[in-house]
Amino acid sequence: MKLKMSLLPGEFAVCRLAPEGSIDWAKGEFFSITKTRDELSVVCLQSLVPADVKHESNWSILKIEGPLDFSLIGILSKISSVLAEKEISIFAISTFDTDYILVKSDKLTEAKDALKEVGIIF
Repeated sequence: MKLKMSLLPGEFAVCRLAPEGSIDWAKGEFFSITKTRDELSVVCLQSLVPADVKHESNWSILKIEGPLDFSLIGILSKISSVLAEKEISIFAISTFDTDYILVKSDKLTEAKDALKEVGIIF
């Protein structure tokens, strides 16, 4: 199976709030919210993040074109291994249909080049 990926427009932030934090500002074409007993994590366009919210900015998002069947095995493993070999950190988000790989924006070109080397199409 040939994997295809695309780049989402914009720069994103990964945010951490208290579990009961307010997230009415999290919106846009792409955002992700994960709540646990310990924290509330939000990924969204960095321009939307309030100044008082703890966050790390300057992430780019690579989307694995889907939908991906649940029976497919090792997709995230393959991508993360390729990027780990190049010492590129990732933050992964999975949805029902596909996976999203966040890389720091200053590593985007290097990440795309590494993934192209193993046959991933952009």
